[in-house]
Amino acid sequence: MTLVVPFDGSTLAEAALVRATEFGNVFDEDVLAVSVIPRGNAEYAGERGWIGQDEAFDLDAVVSTLHEQVTDLCPSADFRHKVVDRYAPSGSIAKRLRTVAREEDASMVFLGSENAGHLVSEMSVGSTVATGDGYDVVIVRDRSPAKIAKLQTASPFKNPKSDFYLPE
Repeated sequence: MTLVVPFDGSTLAEAALVRATEFGNVFDEDVLAVSVIPRGNAEYAGERGWIGQDEAFDLDAVVSTLHEQVTDLCPSADFRHKVVDRYAPSGSIAKRLRTVAREEDASMVFLGSENAGHLVSEMSVGSTVATGDGYDVVIVRDRSPAKIAKLQTASPFKNPKSDFYLPE
């Protein structure tokens, strides 16, 4: 089984990844960070800090940036990306994440969400991902887990991953 973390590079996604890695160490489970990227959507990528303000969209650069962010935070985590259409209908990203969680036989999905105090159905991606009944959902709303620095520098579970990714 695997612990899955939807990862968009936000501070809450980082916190969710760190929490998942902590759980993975305890439960001896693999951690998989998954990024879903709308192909060619520079506005979406810019809003998330994947590219600079006037920078052209480059899928390889976006994937590289996200992958590096994941491995810098949690070297033992695996990384995968999925691509959706530039103008994918609402819910496409969440559906891709649920598909990956199902394919990976996820035991838990860690969602970084500011909306944890509200009903889960009000969360954007979280509402669809949280409805999966094949896994538990952990909602992470604290941006600064106390152990983030310790995990980066002192974890005995650091199994560095390669510095490359396989495009779809």
